[in-house]
Amino acid sequence: MTAPATTPPGPLLLPADWRDFFALTKPRVMSLVIFTGLCGLIAAPVRIHPVLAFTAILCIAVGAGGAAALNQWWEADLDAGMKRTAGRPLPGGRMERTSARDFGVGICAASVLLMGLAISVLAAAILLISIIYYAVVYTIWLKPRTPQNIVIGGGAGAFPPLIGWVAATGHITAMPIALFAIIFFWTPPHFWSLALFVQSDYAKVGIPMMPVVAGERSTRRQILVYSLILLPLSLIPWWIGGTGIVYGISAAVLSLAFLAFGVRVGLRRREGPDDTMKPEKQMFAFSIIYLFALFGALVADRFAGQLGWIG
Repeated sequence: MTAPATTPPGPLLLPADWRDFFALTKPRVMSLVIFTGLCGLIAAPVRIHPVLAFTAILCIAVGAGGAAALNQWWEADLDAGMKRTAGRPLPGGRMERTSARDFGVGICAASVLLMGLAISVLAAAILLISIIYYAVVYTIWLKPRTPQNIVIGGGAGAFPPLIGWVAATGHITAMPIALFAIIFFWTPPHFWSLALFVQSDYAKVGIPMMPVVAGERSTRRQILVYSLILLPLSLIPWWIGGTGIVYGISAAVLSLAFLAFGVRVGLRRREGPDDTMKPEKQMFAFSIIYLFALFGALVADRFAGQLGWIG
């Protein structure tokens, strides 16, 4: 394991603005983490006190933000070489690298400690595993070494609903495992659709993303395969009786739409170097909507059941 390079040269403005520390947490990504974690907590068949629920979601958010900060601390030199990430606080020279590291470690430790004290040791343990999975297993080990980094590393983003469920119930059942699996298999087509139209960035800094190493054709084929797998997988919560018909119908419709995008991208051939890759960008955008809508349907189904609208 090699140590990260020093902070890229640039104007250093200290102390860093609070917005720079906030940017380290990757707020856009964190919004999805918070949402799926909250949905996992609400969908659980056990009511939890609102204060404890807020605490659990806060810990999930802070833990995810800390892991993201550690990711940017380690990859500052790589971020500096990519157009998409060059404006982040570290490659932009707006923060010392050690500040990002200390901030990440500090809020990760605080989130795990609070989760353990206020919620449960099991929830805290899973939160700690998720942080290590993203900050160490994915960022340091998988990402620079294998084109399967997103496939294996997808587990990092799949933990929030599992943590939310465990925070409410205190134990793991088939239902939160199914929610984990949905996000795990959603991640490759979601991220590879992005990687297809920013692959030059990854190639420039030597990150072996699938389009760079295996080529576009193989990547598109795998996007289609994962989109096919996601269709029956998304219906498992309904098949095992964990949800009602509201979720079942929503999952079927959303996953068929996701598959339609997967087919379009998977069977497509680029017309040339000036191709705008509009279908790939549309699939990436829809994949985000898909996950929000799918987990939103999970909560809607739960409320419909409680109100007696469905049996």
